[in-house]
Amino acid sequence: MPRLVALSGFLGAGKTTTMLAAGRLLIGRGQRVAVITNDQGTDLVDTIQAGTTVETAGEVTGGCFCCRFDELAGLVTALVDAGRADTIIAEAVGSCTDLQATVVRPLRVRFGDRLTLAPLTTVVDPGRVGTLDGDLGYLFDRQLAEADVIAVNKSDTLARAEMDALLGRLAAGYPGAQVLGYSAVTGDGLALLVKRWNEPPPPGRDLDVDYDRYAAAEAELGWLNQVWQVSSARPLDARRWARTLLESFSAACARGGYLIGHAKLAVRTPGELFKLSVATAGGPSRHEVISAPAAPAGAARQPVRQATAILNVRATCPPKQLEQLVQAAAVKADLATGAAAQPGPANAFTPAYPRPTHRLSAAAAH
Repeated sequence: MPRLVALSGFLGAGKTTTMLAAGRLLIGRGQRVAVITNDQGTDLVDTIQAGTTVETAGEVTGGCFCCRFDELAGLVTALVDAGRADTIIAEAVGSCTDLQATVVRPLRVRFGDRLTLAPLTTVVDPGRVGTLDGDLGYLFDRQLAEADVIAVNKSDTLARAEMDALLGRLAAGYPGAQVLGYSAVTGDGLALLVKRWNEPPPPGRDLDVDYDRYAAAEAELGWLNQVWQVSSARPLDARRWARTLLESFSAACARGGYLIGHAKLAVRTPGELFKLSVATAGGPSRHEVISAPAAPAGAARQPVRQATAILNVRATCPPKQLEQLVQAAAVKADLATGAAAQPGPANAFTPAYPRPTHRLSAAAAH
C-alpha cells in the first residue's frame, strides 16, 4: 500500500531539501517516489527542482493544501489509481498549520485502506527556535504542537552539544511528538527520519488554533513570485547575476528590519540549471547545481548570453515594497554583470484568510 508523508514547517526550514533528499534515499532502495509541492502563488522553484529528482512531481498552487484540498486529493487519487508511487511526499506551504485536522485526517477518511498516512512531520530550522514572536511566534508554536515528528534540520550547523540541548528542550516542550535531529544536506540522520515515517502515528489529538491569529501571522508575510529574462551582448556570468540579486535583496531586508522566510532563485541557462537560496535577512546565498548536462571531453564551454530566472520570495514586507526591493536588487545585478534583465509580471500579494475545505476532529476521523 502506498504511503503519504505530509511535511509541515515554517518557511526556510529546509522542507524541499528534506523532501528531495529523502526521495533520493528511497529511490536508492528501489522505491517509486512522487512529490507534491504547494504554494499560495505560481511559478515555483520547488517544483522545478523536484522535477529533476523524482519521476513524478505535482503541485497545488493558489492556496495551501487545506484550502485546496480537492486539488490535493485529485493528485493523490491519480497516483494511487495508477500505482505510480510507493511513497508520496507532500510539502505544505511554510505559513500553514492545523494540517492534522484539515489535511491528514481528511486524506485518511477519503482514501481509507488504499493509502497509509505517515506521522505528520514538522521540519524545523534550529535558527528559528525562540526567534519569532507575536502572531508569527504563535504560528510557529502551532506547527510544532500538532507534529507527530519534530525533525530538526541543519544539524551540520550546530555543535553536537548545542543540538542535543535543543532536542531536549523541544522534547520537553512538545511531549506529544518524537524529536530528532538530522541534516538534509549531509544526509546525517536522514535514514532515521525516513524510518519514523514507516511507524504508525500516535493517537489523534485535537489542536486548539485561533484562526484570527493564524490569519494575522500569514498577513505579516508578503509573497512575490516573478520570472525574469536575462540577456547580455557579452558572455553572461549568470551565477554572479543571481548571487548579486539575491544577496542585495537580503541586505536590503536586513536594513529595513524585514524577516526573510525564504528567498529562492532558480536560473536556467543553455548549459545548466542552478538554484540560490537565502533564509536569513543579511545572510549569504547558498548555491546548488540542479542539473548540468555533461560536455564532451575536451569541448570548450560555450558562452552564455541568455538565462531565465524564477524568483520566489517570502518576507515580512508589504507586497508593493517587496516588489520595489527586488527591482532595485535586479538593477544592481545588471550593473555588476553588464546584463539586461526584463521582468515578467510580479505576482506580489499577502495570503488571504485561511478557510479550509474540511476540518475534522480526532474523533470524527475514526
